[in-house]
Amino acid sequence: MSKTYQAIVIGAGPAGSSAALTMARAGLDVALVERGSFPGEKNMFGGLLHRMPSLEKIFPDFWERAPLERHIVKKGVTFMTGDSSFSTTIEAGSFDKPPYNGYTVFRPRFDRWLAEEAVAAGATLITSSTVDEIVLKNGKITGVTILGRSGQISAPVLVAADGVLSFTAQKAGLRKPTFDPAQMAVGVKALIDMPREMIDERFGLVRDQGFANEFVGCTEGVRGGGCFYTNYDSLSLGLVFHLASLRTSGKTPYDLLNAFMEQPQVAKMISGGKLLEYSAHLIPEGGYDMIPELVGDGIIVAGDAAAFCNATGLNLEGINLASHSGVVAGEAVIAAHRAGDFSKQGLTAYKKLLEESFVIKDLKQARNAPHMLHNNRIYHEYPEMMCDFMENIYKIEGIPKKNVTRLFLKSAREKVGLGNLLADGFSAWRSL
Repeated sequence: MSKTYQAIVIGAGPAGSSAALTMARAGLDVALVERGSFPGEKNMFGGLLHRMPSLEKIFPDFWERAPLERHIVKKGVTFMTGDSSFSTTIEAGSFDKPPYNGYTVFRPRFDRWLAEEAVAAGATLITSSTVDEIVLKNGKITGVTILGRSGQISAPVLVAADGVLSFTAQKAGLRKPTFDPAQMAVGVKALIDMPREMIDERFGLVRDQGFANEFVGCTEGVRGGGCFYTNYDSLSLGLVFHLASLRTSGKTPYDLLNAFMEQPQVAKMISGGKLLEYSAHLIPEGGYDMIPELVGDGIIVAGDAAAFCNATGLNLEGINLASHSGVVAGEAVIAAHRAGDFSKQGLTAYKKLLEESFVIKDLKQARNAPHMLHNNRIYHEYPEMMCDFMENIYKIEGIPKKNVTRLFLKSAREKVGLGNLLADGFSAWRSL
């Protein structure tokens, strides 16, 4: 195999396909290289896709055209202990009209669709192909070799969108060969089959409306949290753990997930459903401080490979950041072709465009959030405090009630400690 392109994109996830689509629409001859037999093969099932203005610009009818499951109209947060829980939910009218605030998707379907759109625009999709080495000539990138195949594909510029472990970025010297476990997380999910009518009735939904919920206090002391999404006719249920905390706990992700599914509050949500499958994946959660060098001579790094994941404890955003970074990477390569300059300096438009976008601005604003989320009290003491406080508010004992402020201070003092509460509140204010 030997062919020359004007650009090579490595990885056909949201970042890579968005980059290939952008360049192909501008007339560039682009190769989109994917190690799976089809884009999205490595992603077993769904998650939450936040609004994607970059793709909405390319596809004005995005919410009608893309293979989406449901649009999210209700978003909840649940604080849990072993035998009680406290939930709060927002249901906004603005969430129920296009452009929608977020969607549930199945990544195999979504990734495949986006890659097919890139192919329709003129990109060449090369599947079942793992990049082995970066080819250099006189110190400049000239292409890549494909593992298990003879020959190479050539191009003066690469877009590394090959995921959180990005061996391409590593081989180009743009990131370290090892990761800090404190900056990584592992997500495990279960897919629950359930009839659409049952989902609608149980969660108060109509048409293509969806519900998403996050959980705190459900990980048996391991730093992390839970998530729950309604698909068209199934439920996605998962946990995300900080890798370092999970490793020291001695517990396995799937044992924790099974225990989570058996908790009374969760068991009621999935009752009557049928477990279809499990999966797991790594997540870059170091935020702004984890971002590697984004540009080198003849190479740009995008998506998870660039650690573009915003984990603030309020939302976990990744696909929307990845897709936008892919579009921006494509625009930077287009500009480099016009200038005939693929040096690091010639590709710096990528960094400039990113810094002007929500991607870098949001990550920079939440720079301290990953450090705040290393506070173990968030995952044990605070859920207990919230549940105890709300239980005391609604408990009827036939005696005079204390005012709400005193009830809150009592729960905070007993479960967290007032000094810890003040220190953690200041830390949270700084991080957000």
